[in-house]
Amino acid sequence: MSVEFADRKKTATSLTGRVIAAYGRHFEVEVARGTVYSCVVRGKKKGVVCGDEVEILPAAGDQGVIETILPRTSLFYRSEIFREKLIAANATQLIFVLAVVPSCNLELLDRCLIAAESQRIRSLILLNKIDLIEQNEHTQVVAHHLMSYQELGYPVLKISAKTSVQPLIPLLSGQTSLLAGQSGVGKSTLLNALVPQAQQTTAEISNALDSGRHTTTHVRLFHLDADSSIIDSPGFQEFGLQQLDEESLARGFIEFRPFLGQCKFRDCQHIAEPGCKLLQAAQEGRFNSWRVACYHKLVKSLKKIHPWMEASKRA
Repeated sequence: MSVEFADRKKTATSLTGRVIAAYGRHFEVEVARGTVYSCVVRGKKKGVVCGDEVEILPAAGDQGVIETILPRTSLFYRSEIFREKLIAANATQLIFVLAVVPSCNLELLDRCLIAAESQRIRSLILLNKIDLIEQNEHTQVVAHHLMSYQELGYPVLKISAKTSVQPLIPLLSGQTSLLAGQSGVGKSTLLNALVPQAQQTTAEISNALDSGRHTTTHVRLFHLDADSSIIDSPGFQEFGLQQLDEESLARGFIEFRPFLGQCKFRDCQHIAEPGCKLLQAAQEGRFNSWRVACYHKLVKSLKKIHPWMEASKRA
């Protein structure tokens, strides 16, 4: 990672706060008593993200400069071939939002669960728009898949954000929850139901940035109470995991873990190696086939992107 953590002592005029909004190179930082500073980053420091705890040096008015990124407890991000997209720091819970419409993308869900597992972030799967279930022919398939995730230990909640979000509220208590998922699954509707003032705030930000009023384009943190907050993020259709190696990918599938380290070869990638305990378990029907297929797809994609690693292993 390219994040720089400054190694210096606090000055008498510095303040500690949390980044509550990230707009490219500009950030909103909330310090004690709810005061918010509009900040830029000093020098070439990179990687400031919503949710970061930072030290700032106040300037004129409500302006400030971010001088230090404090150590993180987690960093949720995706990584493609040539670039990374940092999403949120210090989240304790991922809420991956699916919907009856549009159709569920299970591979996208798996990828986000793996990213969360790699950062020790707990995950909640939320199915929205259940009021449309009778209109959707794929309902039984979706229900079957969600039951499989429940059997793995992931909590699954089914709601209609337009009707009531009350069942979700107890699960947010004491957490910094990150909303993530495809575009169009109803994250904005969900957020506005949880935080009524969010709708007005979003409209004001969109006007300032000359962007759509009802489209989330930036990451922003909202307070639910003194101990709970929720981070809203833009919808996405793809989620790269190039930051992870084969071992981390395998551990991201929580049902694989009891079999890892039991194979005949220490560097087993669980693709076609003899004596692979994970493949043996898969053949015995202990795993869902689409999860195994997703793992194989991810591992093979790493081989394509890092051919020099495979060559060095054969040398």
